[in-house]
Amino acid sequence: MESMNDANIVKAIASGESSDSERILGLLFSYMPKIAAERKMDNLLVLMADLGRLLVQADRCSLWLIDSEKNELWTKVAHGVSELRIPLNAGFVGYAAKTGEALLIDDAYKDDRFDRRSDEKTHYRTTSVMAVPLMNGAGQVIGVYQAINKQGETPVFSRQDLERLALTAVYSAKTIESARLTAELEASKVELEATQEELIHILGDVSESRSRETGDHIQRVAEISYKLALYYGLSEEEAERIRLAAPMHDLGKVSIPDAILNKPGRFTDDEFAIMKSHAINGEMVLMKSKRDLLRFAATLAGSHHERWDGKGYPRGLRGEEIPLAGRICAVADVLDALSSPRCYKPAWPEEKVREEFIRQRGGQFQPELIDVLVEHWDDVFGCFRKARAEMEAAQAAAAAAQAADQNRAG
Repeated sequence: MESMNDANIVKAIASGESSDSERILGLLFSYMPKIAAERKMDNLLVLMADLGRLLVQADRCSLWLIDSEKNELWTKVAHGVSELRIPLNAGFVGYAAKTGEALLIDDAYKDDRFDRRSDEKTHYRTTSVMAVPLMNGAGQVIGVYQAINKQGETPVFSRQDLERLALTAVYSAKTIESARLTAELEASKVELEATQEELIHILGDVSESRSRETGDHIQRVAEISYKLALYYGLSEEEAERIRLAAPMHDLGKVSIPDAILNKPGRFTDDEFAIMKSHAINGEMVLMKSKRDLLRFAATLAGSHHERWDGKGYPRGLRGEEIPLAGRICAVADVLDALSSPRCYKPAWPEEKVREEFIRQRGGQFQPELIDVLVEHWDDVFGCFRKARAEMEAAQAAAAAAQAADQNRAG
């Protein structure tokens, strides 16, 4: 995929030449580095507002922050323009700030929460609106993301638009919180690295959101990769680097059509060829970055489907030709795939999963990594046991509640 600057992104949105997934990916890679490098709060708000506007194709978008001392919400609408302030309880933004609820409004004038004074002053006509609260690490509302008037053929925002704005709000809230704590981001190496980590996870979440797999998949793969790296003998620094990069392993899936990505049955040869392309696509996109962490993630994305015996893809690498991070992520990725339910299969029983890895020792996977996995099986597999116990408890509670309702009805 060719690199996309802001002008190309806007052109692609207007002309429809770019697929939606490519458009989103282009936006993220265009704006996230700018946001990560920005030091001033005013400029951060403008950048995030611009990203949100293009992401959901809104006419206007703004990121409001709460000023508790003045009991107001404030925002920057453009570089070089003084800030805009409104009462804390005003309109949809105030409602979202007060309740912590996201709003998806098709017609503002049919909703009693709409504050018409702004339209009356500016002679602007507000129709469709989204408002998403920004939460800090303590779960407190610190601001609100607002998008106004959907552009394009459909005049109202969709549920997917709301999900995308909410996903961006998570990253924005954490970035704002970091900026507030440090005052000057460049003065704190720790905060810069934390921002890069958030960039990694937000892009990973985008790739996972297109499939029906649980959003916890990337986090589990990251944590399992981290544990395997430590048990294998890598340093804490090396293991942490793999943990940070692992969420990007399936980034290339954004280029795979939904019909193939979520197909419940077996792939045809042509479908499998398309599916396999996600490894090289993810590598190519990430390799364009100048950031060391993203370039390291590129190597991982392009190698986690290689096999120790040389029968993997995309390059058919064999043994130690495969980067170590890719070998480690391959074990973690398959472990999660077998141990978790997917659209095409239920979760495998624990013992069957363990037997499969032992069977593939020296075939699909490096022998020493399987030895490490088996030796520390209880620790590594513990997250799946916990998830299964919680699911069984929830199912038992639901069954008990249903039985009780039936008894009362009888």
